[in-house]
Amino acid sequence: MTERMSAKQYREEIGKPKGRNKFGAKKTVVDGVTFDSKRESEVYSDLLNLHRAGEISGLVRQRAFNLIVEGQIIGRYTADFAFIDHREDGRFRVVDVKGVITRDFRRVQKIIKAIYNIDVEVIK
Repeated sequence: MTERMSAKQYREEIGKPKGRNKFGAKKTVVDGVTFDSKRESEVYSDLLNLHRAGEISGLVRQRAFNLIVEGQIIGRYTADFAFIDHREDGRFRVVDVKGVITRDFRRVQKIIKAIYNIDVEVIK
C-alpha cells in the first residue's frame, strides 16, 4: 500500500529549503557578529586591530549611503566598512569585500564617486 501525505505535511517533513549565495559565500559568525563571508570577517578582524592600535578611527560596519539624483533618493548602497585612516592624513575610506565584482557594483561605485566624491575600495 502507498502512503500519502498532504502538501503541508510534505513541507513540514522536508523543512524550508536553505537559500544559497550565488557566489558561494557562506555567512560567518565571529564574536556574535554575522558577516556575509569568511573573508569579510577576516577584513573586519584586521580593521579592529588597526582601530585598537589607533591607526584608524570611527570604524563602522554596514555604512549606508543614499543614492540621490535631482533631490530624489533612488536607492541605497551599503558598504561593508567605513573608517577614518590616520595613516593617510585622516582620509575617510569606504571598503567593500567582494569575491566577484559585478557590473551593478561598478555602476554603484561610479554613482558614489559622483555624489559623494568617495572612491569605494574593493578588497578581494
